[in-house]
Amino acid sequence: MRTILIVGMGAGDPGFLTLQAIAALQRADVVFLPEKGEGKAGLNAVRLRLLEGAVPAGGYRVVPFDVPERKVGETPQYKGDIGDWRGGLRAAYRELFTKELEDGQAGAFLVWGDPAIYDGTVGIVRELQAELGLAVEMLPGISAVQALAAAHRIPLNRVGEAITVTTGRRVAAGDADGLSSFVVMLDSHAGWRRFAGEDADIYWGAYLGTPDQLLMAGKVAEVGEEIARIKREAQEKHGWIMDIYLIRRTER
Repeated sequence: MRTILIVGMGAGDPGFLTLQAIAALQRADVVFLPEKGEGKAGLNAVRLRLLEGAVPAGGYRVVPFDVPERKVGETPQYKGDIGDWRGGLRAAYRELFTKELEDGQAGAFLVWGDPAIYDGTVGIVRELQAELGLAVEMLPGISAVQALAAAHRIPLNRVGEAITVTTGRRVAAGDADGLSSFVVMLDSHAGWRRFAGEDADIYWGAYLGTPDQLLMAGKVAEVGEEIARIKREAQEKHGWIMDIYLIRRTER
């Protein structure tokens, strides 16, 4: 039986790799590396650094594969577009598992943060599990949500208050308008501007846990545009950016 290891690699700091994750990577015969174009080549550079630190003796093969281009932005066809994209990935995974893994071998994916939070790897792999007779293991990682709170030295929620984790797309749709505290991931359009006219604080971070880490906090009205500027400049410099933020509005 072939085994697929879905390993949470944390937010970029080698120290975020758990002992479980390191042990899993040391069992891997193959590591699958997603290729998303030159603009995101830095993502795989981080993956390879973490891999080399966790398994310094090597013993694995790195197998790159092309990730289908994903349409971004909200459109009436959004769910259909995502379905098509997942279908393309499923076909790519099927080919990887059948051509690159022998019976008894283990293949690993290094997933940013925690595989349970806004990542489709485990869902697609499970769709192939019965068809291909796979054993599937998922190893949790330090999420960007945890790393953000730790970097700013804050709790995610206030006493007795819920916390929501959502996306920039849902913020733009107004889903967070009635919330007091919420974390926003996958925001490519500076959605925090929506709250600039309120008494709302923002805790923002990018490249968390890495030497390039960026942090800023304050009233949205006072620091929101500065964050947008820093984010643009960082993306131009590195060719990619992963940022996240917490909005905390005045308690009602």
